[in-house]
Formats: sequence, C-alpha cells, structure tokens
Amino acid sequence: MGGRTAGGRSLKFRILAVGRDKGPTRALYDDYVGRLPWGAELREFAESKQRSIDARMAEEAQSLSAAIPAGARTMALDRTGEVLDSPAFARLIGRWRDDGARDIAFLIGGPDGLAPALAQKCDRRLSFGAMTWPHLLARAMLAEQLWRAAAILGNHPYHR
Repeated sequence: MGGRTAGGRSLKFRILAVGRDKGPTRALYDDYVGRLPWGAELREFAESKQRSIDARMAEEAQSLSAAIPAGARTMALDRTGEVLDSPAFARLIGRWRDDGARDIAFLIGGPDGLAPALAQKCDRRLSFGAMTWPHLLARAMLAEQLWRAAAILGNHPYHR
C-alpha cells in the first residue's frame, strides 16, 4: 500500500477545519494521524465572529477554500452528505490514490457547519450519520477512519 500514488508521487491528506482544538479530542486525532502511512496536515481556522449564520459560514468558507491545494480531491464533512461504511470509504481513498491524487483535502466546518455552496463544490460529501456530532470530534472520527482505510487497503487485521 505505502504512501505512494500511481507514478510514485506521495499522497497527503489535508484536514482543513474551523475551530482550534487543544483538548482530549486533539490528542485522539493526533494518535490516529500518527499511525497513518501517508502524510497528514491539519490546518485550523478561526471561527467567524459574523452575526448571522450565513455570514459566518460564508467567511469560514473563504478561509477553507483558499487553503485547498490546486488539483486536490476534496471531501466535505457535511451532515447532508453520503453515509459510507468503512470499506467503501477505503475503496474511495484507494481509487483516488490509484488515479494519481497527490492531495486529498477534507473540509470540516465550524459549529454551524459548512456553507452549502462550498460543500456542493467538493468532489464528495461525507456524513458520519444522522446524529449531530461536535465539529471538534469530527476530526478525530475522520482520523480514525483514515487509519482504518489505510488498514483495509493494506489488508491489515485492524479492520474486522
């Protein structure tokens, strides 16, 4: 499996998230990211102070959009997104990797979520289910699923 894409280029995950996390969810995130065979970079952006929800989400969307590397595959974590099981998520990551993706950017909005226009521009939208999850916990859940995807793609016994 390794950290290489087709053509020998490195794959890197970019987790672009609104909000700063220094608590126990950050430790959990760091633990799973530290296990990944691919590179991962977390960029945190300040929550907007705009008064209206739409203005907050629009301002946050500008920050997130500006940080997406050129040519990156993008996935929005969005409550209206597609619910994938772990093997399907792994297959998607594997397909993007094998198609030569160098960067996969995951976008996580703030407490109000992602601006709908930004979520719709992404290659895929992913939901962790119908329940509402704290946006700081979503990044730890994503890190665990990325680790699980790497295990699945590498035929490691972790995923069972």
